[in-house]
Amino acid sequence: MSATRTWALAVLLAACDTDAPSEFVTSSPGPYFESTMFFNVDATDAPVSPDSDSQIAAVRSAGGWGNGDRIRIDFGMTVLHSNASTQMRQFTPNDSFFLNPDCDHTEVPVPIPGNIEGEEGYQCTTRGDCHLIVLDDDTGKLYEMWKANIRSSLQFDGGCLAIWDVNKTYGEDLRGDQCASADGAGFPIAPLLFDADEVAAGSIDHAIRFVLPNDRVRQGFVRPATHAAYTSGDLGTPYYGSHFRLRADYPIDSLPSEGAKVVARAMQKYGMYHADGGEYALTATSDRFTTAKWEGLLGADDLAALTVEDFEIIDHGDMHDITNDCMR
Repeated sequence: MSATRTWALAVLLAACDTDAPSEFVTSSPGPYFESTMFFNVDATDAPVSPDSDSQIAAVRSAGGWGNGDRIRIDFGMTVLHSNASTQMRQFTPNDSFFLNPDCDHTEVPVPIPGNIEGEEGYQCTTRGDCHLIVLDDDTGKLYEMWKANIRSSLQFDGGCLAIWDVNKTYGEDLRGDQCASADGAGFPIAPLLFDADEVAAGSIDHAIRFVLPNDRVRQGFVRPATHAAYTSGDLGTPYYGSHFRLRADYPIDSLPSEGAKVVARAMQKYGMYHADGGEYALTATSDRFTTAKWEGLLGADDLAALTVEDFEIIDHGDMHDITNDCMR
């Protein structure tokens, strides 16, 4: 069996909560999920894609990272918690951002206090993604919505809602092949974010979400993604779902903060998965509800020294065309 197929098997076995081959070590399950998934797999020794160098070169030719080729951390997302006493709210699907059968249409818990991405409350006042992320601790359901906008007690508009069962063991199709989620690649968002408590504790034990501008992404997707947004075409650049890993020889001690070093070590061990399109490469959670705070721990530009050439792309096998034939 080739190294690529062995690695793909290891990821699938991990996702199915089965003993993976010994050369591929998984971390404990989580965050949030009770079974191991793709983001729990130790990728230190995973085989590199044969065209990793050419893909990285293509990203460079297209302009590198977003944000003027400067890797930056967005601290705008909040992961909220709800329980049986939390008010459930029905929403009206926003036809521009809601897909059938990809997205779920049911009541959503809305904790008070709380907020959507980039906002102090629940109203989407900007042109941002306005993600609403809520983990219900009583039911074990993770609610993730794109383009949430709660303007009043009677007005709640929502884009794609993806509900994840954190007690379920998901296979390689996640919520369904060719199905979107609240992220373009079909991933759950919350477990790929990192928070101030993890960084302050000195270890991020999972892979990290990252984004690239869609004019720097190739059409199609690779596993573990189940979906992709339409992009500019075949540029020789990475696909949705591509798994980047910080090179083992990167001088982590040269980074300007201890927090940056913690993130970089996670990038070397677990890597980061391309999840959506955007300008700010990395996404951390807000520290609104965490014990540790970002001030003095990690700044938005503390990883700006990392160039696309400091990464390599792990081989995940065959590309999947975008058909939008979502099979839930």
